[in-house]
Amino acid sequence: MSSTPDPDAPTVVLDEAEWRRRLSPEQYAVCRQAATERPFSGAYVDHKAAGTYACAACGAPLFDSADKFDSGSGWPSYTRPAAPQAVGEHTDRSHGMVRTEVHCRTCGSHLGHVFPDGPAPTGLRYCINSLSLSFIPEREGE
Repeated sequence: MSSTPDPDAPTVVLDEAEWRRRLSPEQYAVCRQAATERPFSGAYVDHKAAGTYACAACGAPLFDSADKFDSGSGWPSYTRPAAPQAVGEHTDRSHGMVRTEVHCRTCGSHLGHVFPDGPAPTGLRYCINSLSLSFIPEREGE
Protein backbone atom coordinates (compact mmCIF):
# COMPACT_ATOMS: atom_id res chain seq x y z
CA MET A 1 0.00 0.00 0.00
CA SER A 2 1.54 3.33 -1.03
CA SER A 3 0.61 6.72 0.25
CA THR A 4 0.72 10.04 -1.54
CA PRO A 5 3.54 12.24 -0.22
CA ASP A 6 2.48 15.45 1.50
CA PRO A 7 3.56 18.30 -0.83
CA ASP A 8 3.94 20.62 2.19
CA ALA A 9 6.14 18.20 4.15
CA PRO A 10 9.62 19.69 4.58
CA THR A 11 12.42 17.96 2.71
CA VAL A 12 15.09 19.29 5.09
CA VAL A 13 14.36 17.86 8.52
CA LEU A 14 16.75 18.44 11.42
CA ASP A 15 16.41 17.99 15.15
CA GLU A 16 16.02 21.07 17.33
CA ALA A 17 19.62 20.89 18.56
CA GLU A 18 20.87 21.16 14.97
CA TRP A 19 18.53 24.10 14.20
CA ARG A 20 19.85 25.85 17.34
CA ARG A 21 23.41 25.22 16.20
CA ARG A 22 22.77 26.62 12.69
CA LEU A 23 20.73 29.68 13.66
CA SER A 24 21.32 32.63 15.96
CA PRO A 25 18.97 32.73 18.98
CA GLU A 26 16.95 35.47 17.25
CA GLN A 27 16.72 33.51 13.99
CA TYR A 28 15.73 30.38 15.88
CA ALA A 29 12.91 32.25 17.63
CA VAL A 30 11.52 33.49 14.30
CA CYS A 31 12.19 30.49 12.06
CA ARG A 32 11.45 27.63 14.44
CA GLN A 33 9.11 29.22 17.02
CA ALA A 34 7.15 31.64 14.77
CA ALA A 35 8.25 34.79 16.61
CA THR A 36 8.06 38.15 14.86
CA GLU A 37 10.87 40.69 14.79
CA ARG A 38 10.08 44.29 15.71
CA PRO A 39 8.97 46.44 12.75
CA PHE A 40 11.70 48.52 11.08
CA SER A 41 14.41 46.53 12.91
CA GLY A 42 15.33 43.99 10.23
CA ALA A 43 18.38 44.08 7.98
CA TYR A 44 16.33 43.84 4.78
CA VAL A 45 13.57 46.40 5.37
CA ASP A 46 15.30 49.09 3.28
CA HIS A 47 17.59 46.74 1.34
CA LYS A 48 17.65 47.55 -2.40
CA ALA A 49 20.34 45.33 -3.98
CA ALA A 50 19.51 42.98 -6.85
CA GLY A 51 19.51 39.29 -6.01
CA THR A 52 17.63 36.51 -4.27
CA TYR A 53 16.33 36.35 -0.73
CA ALA A 54 16.81 32.81 0.55
CA CYS A 55 15.73 30.94 3.67
CA ALA A 56 18.16 31.72 6.51
CA ALA A 57 17.68 28.20 7.87
CA CYS A 58 18.20 26.03 4.77
CA GLY A 59 19.27 28.33 1.91
CA ALA A 60 16.29 27.62 -0.36
CA PRO A 61 15.49 30.53 -2.73
CA LEU A 62 12.31 32.28 -1.59
CA PHE A 63 11.92 35.77 -3.09
CA ASP A 64 13.44 37.78 -5.94
CA SER A 65 14.53 41.38 -5.38
CA ALA A 66 12.51 42.40 -8.47
CA ASP A 67 9.33 41.52 -6.52
CA LYS A 68 10.30 43.50 -3.38
CA PHE A 69 8.44 46.72 -2.60
CA ASP A 70 8.23 49.26 0.22
CA SER A 71 4.96 48.48 1.99
CA GLY A 72 5.61 50.91 4.84
CA SER A 73 4.84 48.06 7.24
CA GLY A 74 8.33 47.80 8.74
CA TRP A 75 9.08 44.37 7.25
CA PRO A 76 10.48 43.38 3.85
CA SER A 77 7.55 42.86 1.50
CA TYR A 78 7.23 40.99 -1.80
CA THR A 79 4.44 40.59 -4.35
CA ARG A 80 5.14 36.88 -4.91
CA PRO A 81 7.54 34.05 -4.08
CA ALA A 82 10.45 33.31 -6.43
CA ALA A 83 8.64 30.10 -7.47
CA PRO A 84 5.13 28.81 -6.67
CA GLN A 85 6.54 25.89 -4.69
CA ALA A 86 8.98 28.02 -2.64
CA VAL A 87 6.60 28.81 0.20
CA GLY A 88 3.73 27.01 1.86
CA GLU A 89 0.77 28.56 3.62
CA HIS A 90 -1.50 27.70 6.50
CA THR A 91 -4.06 29.47 8.68
CA ASP A 92 -2.63 31.21 11.75
CA ARG A 93 -5.18 31.89 14.50
CA SER A 94 -2.72 33.28 17.06
CA HIS A 95 -3.05 36.61 18.88
CA GLY A 96 -6.82 36.71 18.38
CA MET A 97 -6.49 37.13 14.60
CA VAL A 98 -6.96 34.94 11.55
CA ARG A 99 -4.06 35.35 9.13
CA THR A 100 -2.26 33.31 6.49
CA GLU A 101 1.18 32.29 7.70
CA VAL A 102 3.89 31.52 5.15
CA HIS A 103 6.73 29.09 5.69
CA CYS A 104 9.68 27.77 3.72
CA ARG A 105 8.42 24.70 1.93
CA THR A 106 11.92 23.15 2.00
CA CYS A 107 12.50 23.20 5.77
CA GLY A 108 9.24 24.42 7.29
CA SER A 109 10.72 27.57 8.83
CA HIS A 110 8.31 30.38 9.66
CA LEU A 111 8.80 33.38 7.34
CA GLY A 112 5.91 35.74 8.05
CA HIS A 113 2.43 36.26 6.63
CA VAL A 114 0.73 37.05 3.32
CA PHE A 115 -2.00 39.69 3.08
CA PRO A 116 -4.37 40.62 0.21
CA ASP A 117 -3.42 44.32 0.25
CA GLY A 118 -0.34 44.40 -2.01
CA PRO A 119 0.25 46.15 -5.32
CA ALA A 120 -0.23 44.84 -8.85
CA PRO A 121 0.34 42.45 -10.43
CA THR A 122 -0.68 40.01 -7.65
CA GLY A 123 -2.44 42.21 -5.10
CA LEU A 124 -0.54 40.27 -2.42
CA ARG A 125 1.89 41.44 0.26
CA TYR A 126 4.25 38.76 1.54
CA CYS A 127 5.32 40.40 4.81
CA ILE A 128 8.52 38.59 5.82
CA ASN A 129 10.85 38.72 8.83
CA SER A 130 14.40 39.74 7.88
CA LEU A 131 15.69 37.21 10.41
CA SER A 132 14.21 34.39 8.33
CA LEU A 133 16.13 35.52 5.24
CA SER A 134 19.65 35.56 3.84
CA PHE A 135 20.57 37.52 0.72
CA ILE A 136 22.38 36.19 -2.34
CA PRO A 137 23.53 39.11 -4.52
CA GLU A 138 23.04 38.94 -8.25
CA ARG A 139 26.35 38.37 -9.98
CA GLU A 140 27.42 40.86 -12.59
CA GLY A 141 26.29 39.79 -16.04
CA GLU A 142 23.29 37.74 -14.85
